[in-house]
Amino acid sequence: MMNRRDAIGTLGVAGGASLLASSESLAEALAPAIHPGYAQAVTGTAPIRIRDIKTILTAPNRIRLVVVKVETTEPGLVGWGCATFTQRALVVQTALEQYLKPFLIGRNVDEIEDIWQSSYVSSYWRNGPVLFNAMSGVDMALWDIKAKRAGMPLYQLLGGKVRHGADCYFHASGNSFAAVEESARRAMEQGFRHVRVQVATPGYAGYGAGGGAQAAAGAQNEVVGPTNPRAIWEPAPYVRMVPKLFEHLRAKLGDEVELLHDVHERVTLNQAVNLCKALEPYRLFFLEDPLPPEENDHFRVLRQQTSTPIAMGELFNTQHEYVPLIKERLIDFIRIHLSQIGGLSPARKVAALSEFFGVRTAWHGPGDASPLAHAAQLALELTSYNFGVHEGSSFPKETQEVFAGCPDVKNGYMLAQEKPGLGIEVDEKLAARFPIADGPPNFDYSWGTTRRRDGTVIRP
Repeated sequence: MMNRRDAIGTLGVAGGASLLASSESLAEALAPAIHPGYAQAVTGTAPIRIRDIKTILTAPNRIRLVVVKVETTEPGLVGWGCATFTQRALVVQTALEQYLKPFLIGRNVDEIEDIWQSSYVSSYWRNGPVLFNAMSGVDMALWDIKAKRAGMPLYQLLGGKVRHGADCYFHASGNSFAAVEESARRAMEQGFRHVRVQVATPGYAGYGAGGGAQAAAGAQNEVVGPTNPRAIWEPAPYVRMVPKLFEHLRAKLGDEVELLHDVHERVTLNQAVNLCKALEPYRLFFLEDPLPPEENDHFRVLRQQTSTPIAMGELFNTQHEYVPLIKERLIDFIRIHLSQIGGLSPARKVAALSEFFGVRTAWHGPGDASPLAHAAQLALELTSYNFGVHEGSSFPKETQEVFAGCPDVKNGYMLAQEKPGLGIEVDEKLAARFPIADGPPNFDYSWGTTRRRDGTVIRP
């Protein structure tokens, strides 16, 4: 048998023309000498194709989730993904079933990047949360399938672990400083090193501490508008109160716990500057969303005025919104929502870009990100050097039953299931026991109903 050196020598004597004449002759000459599996690697394996795409709407624990199931031509091989846009779940279902599904049936499941790119332009107009969430469900499911075919957890395909688990942050809230302190202490006792703290503003609706959503919920059966405001919120009392909360918590909890806070984009630039400066003595891990996405340029001013770390991005859809903040180093943490930007494929690129500019990841991971979304971002967090923190602390009992194999949370860390793919299988029969309501209330009425005292609607 001709050895590798002889094969190469023979090809060299034949001249460049022979090399260009036939790639098959090169493969035939080198294959036996290099490796028995070379010919198979060159020719590839028979493609596995998308046979069907199904949408599952389920609401365990009263949270509207949109789940995507990608079935393949390989018997028993399916992938699961999160397409949850909880405010417009039924619209995402339509986008998936009426538009993306017929576009993608028959596609090779290995072509994840091309499927994303072609889906992105398939409606001509793009960059919207409905299309991106629909695309995200398919994208995550295809990564789930690829890792299952490889027989390894998804994080292995992304480069392997650089940490054993993802540090999580706990949500602590209350109607008083003492109540927030008590909730934060419970988190610390469970091993959490990061705690987001929110407190109600006395006499006003609010975000993250009760009051706002409840006040708005009572107004569902009446017309709420500028002449009939119900859930009232004002920024000035809030901005005066928050530094006092952190003064209290640092005095009571000490310096070891990392404290976070979410402004939820409800203050002016001047108020944001004053708030950030006032919070500097209390050494926040980050202050989230001090300004709305419509005012991204204001971050240049804010960055020059304060050392308080800034996190931003949960409402972003497209690279036109978040790339400038990252490349100009105007934020410290990127907070975009994986399904809101189209899934794991774009999130990988954001994580890589952010690393070069010293921005850490803190993906948006509230209750309306399904366990599938948490598992996908966890795979990325375990493999990304510039990981910052993971939002979330646990999954409720009913949710764990529907999503068998949820990541574990132990001692404040989220840990991957050491199973192929995302490690989660959805119990479709159990999911059907928690249906999303067909009619109102089928979204959170607090958004768009919270108003200033004079009736002006609040932009969350």
